[in-house]
Amino acid sequence: MKDLANKLETVLGTIFIPGNTVEVLRNGDEIFPAMLNAISEASESIDFVTFVYWQGEIAIKFANALSERAAAGVKVRVLLDAFGSYPMRTELIKLMQEQGVQVHRFRPIAHWKVWKLDNRTHRKILVCDSKVAFTGGVGIAKEWEGNARNASEWRDTHFRIRGPAVRIIHSAFISNWSETENSNNLEIPDYSTLPAQGSAQILTLASPSSINWSTIALLFRTLIASAEHKISIATAYFVADDILTNILCKASEDGVIVQILIPGDNSDSRLSQLGGRANFDKLLKAGVKIFCYQPTMMHAKIMLVDDHIGVVGSANINHRSMSKDEELCLVIDDQKTVDILGTDYEEDLEKSVPIDLKNWKERSIWVRVKETFAYWLRHEL
Repeated sequence: MKDLANKLETVLGTIFIPGNTVEVLRNGDEIFPAMLNAISEASESIDFVTFVYWQGEIAIKFANALSERAAAGVKVRVLLDAFGSYPMRTELIKLMQEQGVQVHRFRPIAHWKVWKLDNRTHRKILVCDSKVAFTGGVGIAKEWEGNARNASEWRDTHFRIRGPAVRIIHSAFISNWSETENSNNLEIPDYSTLPAQGSAQILTLASPSSINWSTIALLFRTLIASAEHKISIATAYFVADDILTNILCKASEDGVIVQILIPGDNSDSRLSQLGGRANFDKLLKAGVKIFCYQPTMMHAKIMLVDDHIGVVGSANINHRSMSKDEELCLVIDDQKTVDILGTDYEEDLEKSVPIDLKNWKERSIWVRVKETFAYWLRHEL
């Protein structure tokens, strides 16, 4: 994997940082207690950016925890994407502000600023005391509570990071915070004394919002084209463009095992689900295996390459993540972490149903019409 690591560094223009520990957190029952505990233990600073902050008991818990730390004198900065956090209760924002939390909306929705309306921050980052960072797919809402036991408890994976990579993860928060009215005082922390804490090497890719292109797309394409044995993908929203579809097909035709895990009937976005099916015929004919997760909404964002390199973070395999939104991905070179993710992936496959090419071809005309309509909107999905 050294050759692949070198290739990624050259293509992406950033390097792997050694000396980190990675803890895999599976579903809300593990994710939320870990994040809330880090918040409660913070004594100097808390920086938090998220796309999703909706409603539910967990939304109240986070607001209370952040407020308590701010009232205790901890510097707390919260950045909420204006679109993704729209369902959030305004009284929670008021509570946090009254207790000293600096709360801002990322790119407030102003209809005359059409050039900003469509480019959001999809990042999910929590950094406490500049020592521990969290990132992954989880949103702050009741949908993520529990342990994916039924359709009301979403399946997701989040990560706790310690070590020098925290500094690079933190930079993704700082770049988003720089757009707020407090951008004249970024208060950049001193990371000069942050020690190595483990053996994981992490390449952090903070992709800015753009038009029609991002380094996230370059990352995905490079990894898939470089795989020699196996590619395992889990994504909440699969709307691959033609280039990525061709790369996936070529990998499969060259003998690489390619498997893609997507939501089944419990998808929270039927339009996105339909839009992603346009290239299923081509993928299935090339031997790509597509599985639909059955118990609940599958919201994790994972890519495993040759059972050795793992890619995690906020990005989906869709047009928004690869060409429009601000995203954060970690490329992890750590066998222990990849082994855990691989075991979780196999367990998820056991709860999934494969799409059979013969049955797929026999779907109704009405379904095909809806897929065609959704495909026309693919650049917004």
